[in-house]
Amino acid sequence: MMAGEIERAYSALKRSHDRAQFALDAARMGIWEVDVAADRITWSDTMARIFDRTPEQTPRTTREFFDIVHPEDRLHVGDAIKRATSERAEEFFLEYRTTLPDGSVRWIEGNARVLCGADGRATSLLGVAMDVTGRKTLETQLRQGQKMDAIGQLAGGIAHDFNNLLTAILGYTKLLSESLPPDDARRNDVHEIQEAAERAASLTQQLLAFSRKQILQPTAVDLNALVMGTSQMLRRLIGEHIDLVTNLRPDIAAVLADKTQLEQIVINLAVNARDAMPGGGTLSISTANVDLDATFVTQHVGARAGPHVMLAVSDTGIGMNETTRRRLFEPFFTTKERGKGTGLGLSTVYGIVKQSSGYISVDSEPGRGAAFKVYLPRALQDGEKAAVTHETASRPAGGSNTVLVVEDEAAVRFLTRLILERAGYCVIDAPNAETAAALCTDDVDLLISDVIMPGATGPTLFRMLAKQHPRLKVLYMSGYTDDMVTREGMLDPEAAFLQKPFNNDGLLRKVRDVLDR
Repeated sequence: MMAGEIERAYSALKRSHDRAQFALDAARMGIWEVDVAADRITWSDTMARIFDRTPEQTPRTTREFFDIVHPEDRLHVGDAIKRATSERAEEFFLEYRTTLPDGSVRWIEGNARVLCGADGRATSLLGVAMDVTGRKTLETQLRQGQKMDAIGQLAGGIAHDFNNLLTAILGYTKLLSESLPPDDARRNDVHEIQEAAERAASLTQQLLAFSRKQILQPTAVDLNALVMGTSQMLRRLIGEHIDLVTNLRPDIAAVLADKTQLEQIVINLAVNARDAMPGGGTLSISTANVDLDATFVTQHVGARAGPHVMLAVSDTGIGMNETTRRRLFEPFFTTKERGKGTGLGLSTVYGIVKQSSGYISVDSEPGRGAAFKVYLPRALQDGEKAAVTHETASRPAGGSNTVLVVEDEAAVRFLTRLILERAGYCVIDAPNAETAAALCTDDVDLLISDVIMPGATGPTLFRMLAKQHPRLKVLYMSGYTDDMVTREGMLDPEAAFLQKPFNNDGLLRKVRDVLDR
């Protein structure tokens, strides 16, 4: 072969080698081989890079290889290799974790085969390995998201049923209290019942927030103004031993969310940070405009691409390990001692963020504090007009209007009727939409309907009745509304709404407000 031909052949071989190296690097893949008799391991350069090692640092023997396999995975990797060798497997699969030189962990996946000699004995193992850490992380996030959704469905159903019960308990307690003379000793007992029911109602509200089954009232909210508006209260809340530092970008866009619920997010994250710094520290709150790109969305299951505003709340506290971080947003999960917390604070934050079409992440390590980042979609340029109402402390006025109450829960239906009748209203009640349609006449001024009922929903019922009775007004009430109601637009965001459990005066004020519009 002539020198020119040799040079061309060498150049072609080198190009082929370079292409193969590029493909292996791009795929985060490496090639390895084990000489069984000599107990000698050979790695490609790309294999070394997967393990964050130089070619000189790669293992040369099976013992050196097992030293870099995660301790919890050594047994099953060893068993897989022994079984494949003894069975002379044509192909076998390996998945394990490796500990990198800096102490971090990486997931490795690969296929291998056993090569045998003329006598049928295994002579070598040949395989490929791939870095699948990113995929494993996404799988973990997806499983966690599915678990949180399942817990949310359960929590929402429980909260809905409890809200119906609490509506009846609070309502009849109020009526009983009003029937007792001012000096009656039993009023104290009734007051204790009322306070206990109100505490239970607060817990169910947190469950509803987690399960994303609240009805929110989104408006265009300035996060900077919200943080500044709550800062004075936060300073009292966290104590003098903790410094509050804010870094609010002046050019941030408005977000479309429920202002009251956003305040709840800030307060709950601040309380969580305070509890993580019993000896003092720094609580930092910052805001910024961010654009979540496709790469971010790919790496964070549940996030959506596009322009967002970030609210970051970080502390210099005790931090948390990976196990705690994975369960952090589950309801009733808490690392505090018994009696020191309900475990609903962060689950409430999670639910509000998710229902607001946002995303929340947390970075933390033991001894290094924690940083929560909430990403909320920006509002449209024209924003949303806030519907602000101011309730007065005076006793609500009654009326003589005719009201049709539709509620499938009998105790709530009868209580609502009783409250309204005592205030002078003429009340017709029905357990479902079908009965309500038969009872409704032109004399009915207001429809009060539960949002979710067996058969037709409250909004469906109102649309049907409004065609026949154009002057009819509506007030919706619910212990929750499921995701479909919000997503499909079944309930107008500006519709009058009363959250269960409601108190007697709250019902009367809302009724009067709707009738007077």
